[in-house]
Amino acid sequence: QVQLVESGGGLVQAGGSLGLSCVASGSIFHIHVMGWYRQAPGEQRELVATISRHGSTDYADSVKDRFTISRDNAKNTVYLQMNSLKPEDAAAYYCKAGIVPTTDYIYREVWGQGTLVTVSS
Repeated sequence: QVQLVESGGGLVQAGGSLGLSCVASGSIFHIHVMGWYRQAPGEQRELVATISRHGSTDYADSVKDRFTISRDNAKNTVYLQMNSLKPEDAAAYYCKAGIVPTTDYIYREVWGQGTLVTVSS
């Protein structure tokens, strides 16, 4: 069983910063791309940022130059540093990873349960 657990969400004032973490645990053979997505109430889930195992990153235009994604392969962890937060950044943030487990060596995409980010204006 493989799972992702996010942490670090909370309430922050507009213009402030917040850091999210997501740890993958379980019977893991390999983790490919890891990423962060978000979903505001009444909206579709959208990509925030992704990072390859070797560190190549991709960002949504709305967060470029404000958010930074990083990962620690030794810890099976992906991070999202969010700076200059805006009210429109408020959402549930979800971690996703492409994982090959040792149980069957079949690639699958795994989602975390989400962590809530609230930005007050």
